[in-house]
Amino acid sequence: MNVTIDKNSSYCFGVEFAIKMAEDEMEGTDRLYCLGDIVHNDMEVKRLSDKGLVVIDREELRELSDCKVLIRAHGEPPETYRTAIENNIELIDASCPVVLKLQHRVKTAFDKMEKEKGQIVIYGKKGHAEVIGLTGQTLEKAIVVMEDKDLEKIDFTKPVTLFSQTTKSTKGFYELKEKIEEKIKATKGVLNEVDFNANDSICRQVSNREPQLKHFAREKDVIIFVSGKKSSNGKALYQVCKNENERSYFVENESEIDPNWFSPEDEVGIYGATSTPMWLMEQVMHYIMSLEQGFALESN
Repeated sequence: MNVTIDKNSSYCFGVEFAIKMAEDEMEGTDRLYCLGDIVHNDMEVKRLSDKGLVVIDREELRELSDCKVLIRAHGEPPETYRTAIENNIELIDASCPVVLKLQHRVKTAFDKMEKEKGQIVIYGKKGHAEVIGLTGQTLEKAIVVMEDKDLEKIDFTKPVTLFSQTTKSTKGFYELKEKIEEKIKATKGVLNEVDFNANDSICRQVSNREPQLKHFAREKDVIIFVSGKKSSNGKALYQVCKNENERSYFVENESEIDPNWFSPEDEVGIYGATSTPMWLMEQVMHYIMSLEQGFALESN
């Protein structure tokens, strides 16, 4: 078998930056708190935990004082920064620059919508770390939309400003944009410029992976997609794989691989989500390559 890791996969800039900050900080201490999983990959979380990274939630943050806490790439709502000031907590802020810029845009748009009695709508997953940070810019007034049924939360008689979680699908965003436009037209009879403002805030480093992945999946016999099960990005990209190549398999690590998925002559591709470390994909690659010995014995 020929086994290849796609060079366009693995960490996005934001995640890579956050992990580097965590590792640099832990060189001088045996413990660093992190607000939430630094990345949606259990194996990488465990690796960093063994180095001294302690994952906490927001309730636990309120009980801490006089310590250091890492903010991961997803960003945080204003409340987190207020808690840190009150409790004398030093924040190691690894928020992705793309997310920080989006938070500022959402806050500016929210202030405008408040004056115009309008609404902020965010295309994203309710409860996702990044979305919590975004809705925090709107005093929790933003409407989070993921499925068609969520559209019922929007008042189409009032102005709407739409943003997207940075890791969502571009296709999904523009489909949602069209549906909102249709709902406004149906409600008001016309769509004026003041009625709707759609902002494509999807990170292109993430969204540009889809066309690259389609090409990669088509040219291989088998695709092993490596991702944590918590990763929204992983689920979305795996579906892209599956649509292009029926012999695509989702695994968290090499222990979930079934040797029966392969034939000796297969071209095998390995791809990872934006939260999948390269070391894990290399581990999976070495395991698959070791299966060749078994094929050789069977043929003898």
